[in-house]
Amino acid sequence: MQFTNTQKRASAWCLIAALLVLALWQLGPVLTPFVVAAVLAYALTPLVNRIDGWGRGRMPRVFAVILVELLFLVTALGIVLMIVPIVAKEVPLMREQVPLLVDRLSTGLTPWLAQFGINVSLDVASIKAVVLKYLNANYEEAFGSLLSSLKLGGSVALTVIGNAVLIPVALFYLLMDWDKFVGRLLELVPSPMRTSFDSFTKEADSVLGQYLRGQLLVMLAMATFYAVGLALFGLDLALPIGIFTGLAMFIPYLGFGIGLLLAILAGLLQFASLKALVMVAVVYGIGQVVESLFLTPRLVGERIGLHPLMVIFALLAFGQVFGFVGVLVALPASAVLLVGIRRLKASYMASKLYKG
Repeated sequence: MQFTNTQKRASAWCLIAALLVLALWQLGPVLTPFVVAAVLAYALTPLVNRIDGWGRGRMPRVFAVILVELLFLVTALGIVLMIVPIVAKEVPLMREQVPLLVDRLSTGLTPWLAQFGINVSLDVASIKAVVLKYLNANYEEAFGSLLSSLKLGGSVALTVIGNAVLIPVALFYLLMDWDKFVGRLLELVPSPMRTSFDSFTKEADSVLGQYLRGQLLVMLAMATFYAVGLALFGLDLALPIGIFTGLAMFIPYLGFGIGLLLAILAGLLQFASLKALVMVAVVYGIGQVVESLFLTPRLVGERIGLHPLMVIFALLAFGQVFGFVGVLVALPASAVLLVGIRRLKASYMASKLYKG
């Protein structure tokens, strides 16, 4: 049996694609900081180019790169540091409120369970002693326990520290020479395929730009909603918790989950009543419904042409296959795949196989 030239070319491309997928699969942990840096470089390069254009002839491109990267790092660090005032205020409150909450739990939970024939005897004094021991520990003891935990999970700690160092370094070099990197990749595209490839990348670039703008609008809208909603319930830490929850949504599920836990903790310590749970249920419940069923599908999903169900499936699928990095790149990667699927569908509809 003799293969045609078309079949040979198709087989060669399939083999190349399989080898690339295998390499990405095996080198996944190593590629993580470079993939994250590449995504950030793609998003930040237009801003670098604009600043570089304003100062062309008066300052080198490196100054624009340093300025944009510093702005990004300060913004990211600012989001993380929003947790600091929350922790600084909550620890003293926990020392005051936890013993009272334990007493209330004991006096309220034990009789309620007894109605169902469940007899539970809580050693309130021991629970208080254990909790207060950790809450009253000084910073030296806390630092010592942190060091011991880092020793136990050394590989995880080294990975986190390594990524924290590698991502900014890789981002700097990518921002400096982004056009050169893209140009070298384009050189690998066969000449007969260049027109189709350029058309594909232009459409994918447009879709990704719409995704980034839509995601930014969602984050700002939800940060405002959570801050205002928690403030209306009288929560003292409404502003940092609300802003953190909204801006941390660029990490799907994780950002929302951390914000939810912070709100529950702050509410229980400040109100020490069911008002805290009602506050969280109302604000975060409404927020999740509005974000999941309206904002993200309208501002992100529709902009990139993804149905709300496809948005959810993309997050779960990419997270399952590629882990945390997969969750980060799920929607932009899905947008690029969607452009490819549209083109394959158009080719199939125009083919003899479909028309018979």
